[in-house]
Amino acid sequence: MEMNLPEKYRPLSPWGYFGYTILFSIPVIGFIFLIIFSISGSNINRRNFARSYWCSLVLALILCGLIALVAVITGFDPKAMMAQ
Repeated sequence: MEMNLPEKYRPLSPWGYFGYTILFSIPVIGFIFLIIFSISGSNINRRNFARSYWCSLVLALILCGLIALVAVITGFDPKAMMAQ
């Protein structure tokens, strides 16, 4: 059934998702591939997965920024905690 679909609409296998997750986790090369796959139209499922990976990266960045902001505002000092 899947073989009758055009390449653009073929679903990714679970190993495909796993491989793309590892690829996107590589610092510089993964970022480049993430950009390419996010705007590419050759496979819609791969494009949507890359876009969802972008969303998770943005959410993680926002969460880390909020944690850092709260730490700065409250005056959290890890060195003072270690000295006790």
